[in-house]
Amino acid sequence: MPLTRPLVAAAFGLALLLPLTGRADEDAGAYLAARVAGSHDDYRQSATWYTRALIADPANTTLMDGAITAQIALGNLEAALAVAERMQASGTETQVALLALVAGKAQTGDFAGMLADIEAGKSVGKLMDKLTRAWAELGQGKMSEAVGEFDALAAAPGMQYFGQYHKALALASVGDFEGADKILSDHAAGGFQTQRRGVLAHVQILSQLERDPDALTVLNAAFKGEADPTIVDLRTRLAAGETLPWTMARNATDGMAEVFFTLASALNDEADDNYTLLYARIASTLRPDHTEALLLTAALLEDLKQYDLAVETYARIAPADGGYLVAEIGRARALQSADKTEAALEVLRALSRSHGDLATVHLALGDALRREERWDEAAAAYDAAIARAGPPRPEQWAIYYSRAIANERLKRWDKAEPDFRQALALNPDQPQVLNYLGYSYLELNSNLDEALQMIQRAVELSPDSGYILDSLAWGLFRLGRYDAAVVPMEKASLLEPVDPVVTDHLGDVYWATGRQMEARFQWRRALSFSPEEKDAVRIRQKLDLGLDAVLAAEGAPSLQAVAATEAARVPLPPTNDN
Repeated sequence: MPLTRPLVAAAFGLALLLPLTGRADEDAGAYLAARVAGSHDDYRQSATWYTRALIADPANTTLMDGAITAQIALGNLEAALAVAERMQASGTETQVALLALVAGKAQTGDFAGMLADIEAGKSVGKLMDKLTRAWAELGQGKMSEAVGEFDALAAAPGMQYFGQYHKALALASVGDFEGADKILSDHAAGGFQTQRRGVLAHVQILSQLERDPDALTVLNAAFKGEADPTIVDLRTRLAAGETLPWTMARNATDGMAEVFFTLASALNDEADDNYTLLYARIASTLRPDHTEALLLTAALLEDLKQYDLAVETYARIAPADGGYLVAEIGRARALQSADKTEAALEVLRALSRSHGDLATVHLALGDALRREERWDEAAAAYDAAIARAGPPRPEQWAIYYSRAIANERLKRWDKAEPDFRQALALNPDQPQVLNYLGYSYLELNSNLDEALQMIQRAVELSPDSGYILDSLAWGLFRLGRYDAAVVPMEKASLLEPVDPVVTDHLGDVYWATGRQMEARFQWRRALSFSPEEKDAVRIRQKLDLGLDAVLAAEGAPSLQAVAATEAARVPLPPTNDN
């Protein structure tokens, strides 16, 4: 059960009555445990150990800061507030403590307190302060002052989007849908039409203005061919002439939830995930029905490898919510990442029963089965996805590519090759497809010129991919162009320094060019990287006998014979080894 504010306060009170004997050791041990847990992003353990450390040393602001961070990351705002208020009472405030205090005041509607804190110089950050001030003014019924704050923010360099977007939400929250529409219709004002949340807000605003056909036009322009249940539902309702309710920011507390979500979205991929998570968590705490905030929170937890927390967060999105499909696919992915494979597959199979008409569901099931190398089941799931996907569209290349891989692994090349070709027809410059198909042709000793050209093109498109460079080098090796294979193979090894296959290939290339001592060194390195057992057996044979003897034992052409065959063929275009 999450710690509550009264419980934390009681713990602090108890700590003041404890005898001093033994406290230092307990404090140090708990603090170290908290730090270790925090370094692994284990927020549950971190929160537990920081709380224990604070019982031993309740005035330690470093411990307080760590506890606040962990509790917010867990979604326990009440527990974070208890610590933040104690820190404030001690005369110390950190940014994370101020975040908790702002969130607490927004939650209770203490807008006067929010303004007083800003006036007192308690700053979370310039953008956050300005948005908070504006929504706090609105929360006190001072709309003119709020609009002035939004306008001042929009006039600042680089801040137009934030000021104008939140001004539109604020206007709509008091019923000025005409003013809100004017802002969101301005294509030069900051890219509202490219942000999902901004588009949905505009759609609701237009519907409130009894302009459902215009709302449908905006929706369709932003989500072309979108199968997202939320978008499908909105299209249906708008086409039927239904007036959509205004739900994006109904009041100042909703507005503050949107502030935290806006900042989390801006920080995503720019700041540390741990920091971004705090904003996303607060957004979903202030507004428990904020689906996008919940999805962002869960995705961040996945990235931080906190899979159990991610699963719990995805599960908060109800079946009736338009985001349920995305959430369930995310929950399955997090379960699989947590090595709960059967639970993950059951989630996806349940979706295939409840949402069986959607290609996305079968694609997700196929991907999950492919990760487990259950190729036959994966191919069947991809069959179902393609059957429901409609006429092939460029964005569907991945479905055909994935099915091609499954069939190639099942040695059903007659089915795999057309799918690889279809994926390339839909996305001609997709480096993964070019690389996989080219490499497959090399393995089959078929279409050799085209194969090498495909891989060379993949290298041009993705020059920093060690695996694609490995394919190029290995292709050259398989063709007997050993000297030409050295440079790309060495580059691949630098980019993938602990990959057993790449390292093994480098050894083979060195052997073929007469660098036998270096070849044995690379083979030994490859063994240290835990290759698959069949590969390890072959590497040991090469170490014992040499590559030439292993090829002879396998009945394969000798290195010299391959090189001679290649020399007798029409020359291939030269490779760019630089």
